[in-house]
Amino acid sequence: MNKIQIIVSSILAAAVVALFVLFFTVDPHSKKADSQEVVVEGELLPIGIINTDSIMQHYTLAVESSDRLMSRYEESTVKLDTKAKALQKELETFQKDVLDFQRKVEANAFLSRERAESEQNRLQKKEQQLMAKQQDLENLRQKLSNDFMAEQNELTQQLNDSVQQFLSEYNADGHLHIIINEAVTLNKVAGYDITNEVVEGLNARYNKK
Repeated sequence: MNKIQIIVSSILAAAVVALFVLFFTVDPHSKKADSQEVVVEGELLPIGIINTDSIMQHYTLAVESSDRLMSRYEESTVKLDTKAKALQKELETFQKDVLDFQRKVEANAFLSRERAESEQNRLQKKEQQLMAKQQDLENLRQKLSNDFMAEQNELTQQLNDSVQQFLSEYNADGHLHIIINEAVTLNKVAGYDITNEVVEGLNARYNKK
């Protein structure tokens, strides 16, 4: 995984970390809320643990979203670099023309004052054009950045909605009172990790769509 993909994946992962601390409302008068039945020696508590990183790495929607963002980032970078290099060449040529003009003025190389003024006016117009191009490049940079952020937010929202919906369906019967992200647990306890079930369920549903 290259640096860009790591950055993009990290952005998406950070956006959904909070998602996996979900509390499911339980009727305090129901049998499942009875503390005597919840804490039973030798039986698991109604808790599910999810590994966020694993979901991000194996959930097809998350992987495709990361790849799509990386592709957009690379396309934008190439587009900006191409325009920036072209502008840099124009600036270098302009600087040479300015220095050449100054040398000619100092050496009285122009045949007439009108010719010198004409060249000066040309350079001034060129300078204004280059300044406009620089501003256009900055505007493009900002636009591409905004477009990238907008797509990132849209994909993150899509991912959040998808996982939230699945977890609601997964725990529709209320068999789990809480689902937490493994990142907030000190020790992993066998029997509580439902990551594989969640990933398989998410991908099965996604593939059907």
